[in-house]
Amino acid sequence: MDRSRGGSNSNSRRVVMAWNVFRFCTRLRGLGSIMILFVLCIVAFSYYALVVANYGPALFLGGLHSLSAFALLLLFHSLLVMLLWSYFSVVFTDPGRVPLNWRPKVDEESSDADPLSESAYMGSDLLLNELNDPGEPEYRRIRYCRKCNQFKPPRCHHCSVCGRCILKMDHHCIWVVNCVGALNYKYFLLFLFYTFLETALVTLSLLPYFMAFFTDEEFSGPETNLAVSFVAFVLNLAFVLSILGFLIMHISFVGANTTTIEAYETKTTPKWHYDLGWRKNYEQVFGTDKRYWFIPAYSEEDLRRMPELQGLEYPIEPDVVALQQL
Repeated sequence: MDRSRGGSNSNSRRVVMAWNVFRFCTRLRGLGSIMILFVLCIVAFSYYALVVANYGPALFLGGLHSLSAFALLLLFHSLLVMLLWSYFSVVFTDPGRVPLNWRPKVDEESSDADPLSESAYMGSDLLLNELNDPGEPEYRRIRYCRKCNQFKPPRCHHCSVCGRCILKMDHHCIWVVNCVGALNYKYFLLFLFYTFLETALVTLSLLPYFMAFFTDEEFSGPETNLAVSFVAFVLNLAFVLSILGFLIMHISFVGANTTTIEAYETKTTPKWHYDLGWRKNYEQVFGTDKRYWFIPAYSEEDLRRMPELQGLEYPIEPDVVALQQL
């Protein structure tokens, strides 16, 4: 009897611990302002090292030095504008929420009555088992979130930090203080892209000052500027290397039409049913209008005629459907 009680107490503790983990995740939202301020401080520090301490004063030297400094600063500020535009687009754009009255489409030929109208059984295993055919592919199964008490569209997942379901959820990013999902994934990729270009530019531009830190070469300016240039070089080099790997990973995800979460699903799937080919996969994220590919926005025409940009419907590869029906 004592053993059984001890076992039940152990199980209850595990349940409480699991519940507390999710409760802790929701508190991560309180880091929002701190993380945004931290990102802006990194940008400001790099700006001071490149513009104020080094290449800004070079504008007044005259000759080739002024011309090269002007070209560098023009490129730097252009990338900085795109970086901040993309960053705040990710931060302030809702990644995609499930509409309040959204319901999955049910094959009307399978039953005379609509089982989804039976709200008393919503979310129960009984209802889902009745609606889902065991022989049906996974992407056609009706999904339900018991935390949100609502049906889940395809490719939708629940975020424990945001406390709700996210359309085509990729991951929750503490750097942007937001989930990355269907409606802001493009902006997140552009943020990575412009951050990589910006940090690479700063790293290459500060390389001579980094090398001067270890040599006896004379440095024109306060020694504090040389120390600032050294720290900014190391900081930006670290970001270049880390962001490059992250950017390559997400480019491969776009090419395969998967998310970070779905990448694990494709490992056990011979052919990913949402993979329509590299070009169509790319257009599902960036749109078909090439003028908008490198800015955090979509054309009105793409938003009107591409339902996948809204995060609720996604086309399936016809060959995969035919293969799974055999």
